[in-house]
Amino acid sequence: MPKVDLTSIEQMNRTGYPSPFNEAVAGRHYRRLAPATALTDFGVSEVTLDPGAWSSQRHWHDGEDEFLVMIEGEAVLVEDDGRTVLHAGDLAAWPKGVTNGHHLINESERPCRFVVFGGGTNTGGGYSDIDLKFTPDGRYTHKDDTPY
Repeated sequence: MPKVDLTSIEQMNRTGYPSPFNEAVAGRHYRRLAPATALTDFGVSEVTLDPGAWSSQRHWHDGEDEFLVMIEGEAVLVEDDGRTVLHAGDLAAWPKGVTNGHHLINESERPCRFVVFGGGTNTGGGYSDIDLKFTPDGRYTHKDDTPY
């Protein structure tokens, strides 16, 4: 099995979120590992959150499962039922179609790092706290389906 050299994979800080929803993720840095390693049946990303950064807006996926492994540091997982601190070695999972909006916030004074895996079919999804949803073709719309 070939060892993956993380430093050879571009670390990005991009988002498609419309303003002002993009501001909370300004301190999120990620590497898309699946395309760089020729994996095609599921996505894998290595994510680092600077202090104060969010992983995303609080969201769910209609057709994709998500699984997260904390690697380093700590972050607060925010879900419909409240907040849970995750530390290195902790795991979290969100089955497709469950509308339990979730995201991580780094409330510590040090960066944290995790790996997230996703699989299924992008059939869209939504955001719990804001007037935003995403479509299967990668667009963002208001909850009434009008485009941003």
